[in-house]
Amino acid sequence: MMHNAFTPEIIRLLLIIVATLSAHFFASRALNRAAALAAHTDNLWDDALIAAARKPLPMLIWLSGLAFVLHLVHRQTGEQLLEYLAPARNLGFIICTAWFLFKLIRELADNVIAKRLANGAGSDRTTVDGLSKISRITVFVVSILMVMQTLGFSVSGVLAFGGVGGIAVGFAAKDLLANLFGGLMVHLDRPFNIGDKIRSPDKQIEGQVEHIGWRQTSLRGANMAMLYVPNALFTAIIVENVTRMSHKKIQETIALRYQDLPKLTAIIADIKAMLSVHPDIDSSENLLVAFNQLADSSVNIALLANTRATSLLEYHQVKQDILFKVADIVAAHAADFAFPTHTLHINQSS
Repeated sequence: MMHNAFTPEIIRLLLIIVATLSAHFFASRALNRAAALAAHTDNLWDDALIAAARKPLPMLIWLSGLAFVLHLVHRQTGEQLLEYLAPARNLGFIICTAWFLFKLIRELADNVIAKRLANGAGSDRTTVDGLSKISRITVFVVSILMVMQTLGFSVSGVLAFGGVGGIAVGFAAKDLLANLFGGLMVHLDRPFNIGDKIRSPDKQIEGQVEHIGWRQTSLRGANMAMLYVPNALFTAIIVENVTRMSHKKIQETIALRYQDLPKLTAIIADIKAMLSVHPDIDSSENLLVAFNQLADSSVNIALLANTRATSLLEYHQVKQDILFKVADIVAAHAADFAFPTHTLHINQSS
């Protein structure tokens, strides 16, 4: 009785189940072993491949085993519902492959950023995120087209319909598309990266870039409030990247009294000498200290210098140090700063 119960069909089913379990077991062991070996290498691809295959590979193994089992059942029973097995199997393979590629792209992006940070290099997250998003969109579009082809739709017809329908969609969602293309331009042209401080002289926009999305970019303002700027705006305005500034300008007017006019030449020479040797001033750039104006109540000296300090805190510390030194030079020449005065002449007639 027991011998007759194990028909060839049941034996085939049992063999397929055993093979599926074995494949799952050995695949898991192989992935664990490969992960242990990859941990001792500097290659980014092996870690990403192993991490991306952790879940899609077992799913693909069980999907293959289930497809074989249902194929045998369909051959024995002739169940009409199982005629859709082949498209469903192909659909599952496409989904598993797309799942694997999505995870691979994400793991690669994370590994690239982590490795650059570990090596002490700057993390260009903007470029990595842009390439990652473009790759994911490509995988998504190709997967959708393959799914349609598997389900019996004509891909050429879908593409033709998309060309005609794209015109209507473009008119209906022109703002959304403008923001999408604006985000693409930001990723390609890279006028700023995540972490950069930017501002626009055209608009009241200033802050540190925290996230660059496809529709909008998030900025952290000086008051710690979040600013959400549509990406289309960056294609139409001037954007100043403060983080990439190499120098910051110090421009001041030093107003002295008219009675100090004979001392101006010596004062100007000492101020210029002080700026020339100052460690935070780039003397190779524009450096100007000159008698500039005969004002109503003062004689004015124009001071123009470029400091290497670009952060706001360091800039003001350097500027403060220079102004203190200028005050010391003025005092050393027994001169003084002017303030608004009026001279009143009284005509005393007999």
